[in-house]
Amino acid sequence: MEKKTVEKLIVQALQAREFSYAPYSGYQVGAALLTADGHVYTGCNIENAAYSPTNCAERTAFFKAVSEGKKDFCAIAVAGGPAGEEIAQYAYPCGVCRQVMMEFCDPQTFEIIVAKSKDEYQVKKLCELLPEGFGPSNLSGQEP
Repeated sequence: MEKKTVEKLIVQALQAREFSYAPYSGYQVGAALLTADGHVYTGCNIENAAYSPTNCAERTAFFKAVSEGKKDFCAIAVAGGPAGEEIAQYAYPCGVCRQVMMEFCDPQTFEIIVAKSKDEYQVKKLCELLPEGFGPSNLSGQEP
């Protein structure tokens, strides 16, 4: 993926982070999901006092895109950290978000960009973050 595209996604993830609703953890996360046709869907984490209804930024972006008919994705940028602080560590997607990615993405090609800033980031393939993942191909008897 071009550096310019990666940087654009990171900027959009950082902007989405500003909309985070994280009154309990104080940990704000933003995500920017790139579709195969070039659209970008953003998301932020949305917490809930009951905790389990909380939704991560990555899933918010995926669910927005899928609810609008998109199901072919290239990459997602994720940026997160404590509210009001400069991001000091990478915010990798949780296991549930990785499983949602496995549902819609080719684990060999889908890229996950975790960022501290536009200039400081890492790019991983989904298969690196979810080795031996379980997805739709497992149910069809095909090799993943």
